[in-house]
Amino acid sequence: MTTIKDIAKAAGVSITTVSRALNGYSDVNEKTRQKIMDIAKQLNYSPNTLARGLVMNKSKTIGLLVSGLTRESAKDNFTFEVLAGVNEYVSEVDYDMVLFSTTSTKQREKTYTQLCRERRVDGAILQGIRTDDPYLHEVVESEIPCVLIDIPIESKTVGYVTTDNVLGAKKAVRHLIELGHKRIAMINGYEYAFVSEQRVKGFKEALIEAGLPVREYWIANGAFREEIAEREALRLLQQYPEITAFFCASDLMALGVIKAVKQLGKRVPDDVAVIGYDDIILASYSSPALSTIAQDKFAMGYEAAKLLIDMLEGNAQSHVKILETELKIRGSTVKEDG
Repeated sequence: MTTIKDIAKAAGVSITTVSRALNGYSDVNEKTRQKIMDIAKQLNYSPNTLARGLVMNKSKTIGLLVSGLTRESAKDNFTFEVLAGVNEYVSEVDYDMVLFSTTSTKQREKTYTQLCRERRVDGAILQGIRTDDPYLHEVVESEIPCVLIDIPIESKTVGYVTTDNVLGAKKAVRHLIELGHKRIAMINGYEYAFVSEQRVKGFKEALIEAGLPVREYWIANGAFREEIAEREALRLLQQYPEITAFFCASDLMALGVIKAVKQLGKRVPDDVAVIGYDDIILASYSSPALSTIAQDKFAMGYEAAKLLIDMLEGNAQSHVKILETELKIRGSTVKEDG
């Protein structure tokens, strides 16, 4: 295997000069650098990234830290699309990515800083983290740069990528109101999710702006899980049969609500309209196809990786990136022809 010693010998320069040329130091003459690069190519030199990282104190590797990676979460494809977006950007800029999942048990055993240092990452993207998560408080204090997905915390070392969740929820509820619905319930996520806080805020604001009452007892938590949302929707529809529409804080929960409506012998959207949030792959394949607020999950991962690497390299103009959402109207709110 070719080493920098072999390149130095072939180029007639010192090992130090070769090392500095390969690692991009500006004090190496450009002609010498090009000669070294050409010889390295001819000799099929492959740098030891770990050794280079130890010298430069940088690994050119970022971590994607995911919480709540379960069999159930695989169904909504959210994490995979974020992961694909992160992977796309890091490959464009010659970085590497490490995926590691975490649970509350693991977090009690190891701090965020320990985890990053053990895995030798320069910075991390955190996805699926709750607002009461112990790691959330640690990242703000840590010197290791971090980008959060869907949690708006900003500091010298922390940035975030999200969508306008309040506006997204308003788009969904306004759509239902425009269709003539006045008795609208909501299946939210859970208490310690920033997106849940924002989406319920948008839900309430849309009702108030339309002059409709906010009935707190028509808002239930589905924990972003299909079966819990189904159970809560059944309860609400049995107690309050006058409900004609549901806004759900995720598509997976909306699919559970559709099941509940059908269980009661009602039709979607004729008797009860249902709209979700996210636009997961399953949304367009459900029966009827699910109206939803589309988020570009791939773009969230891509922009999170771009922001983190810009922060690591001192190029970040801002530590915040807010993406657009789009209303997708399908058969669960508007009866399709045929």
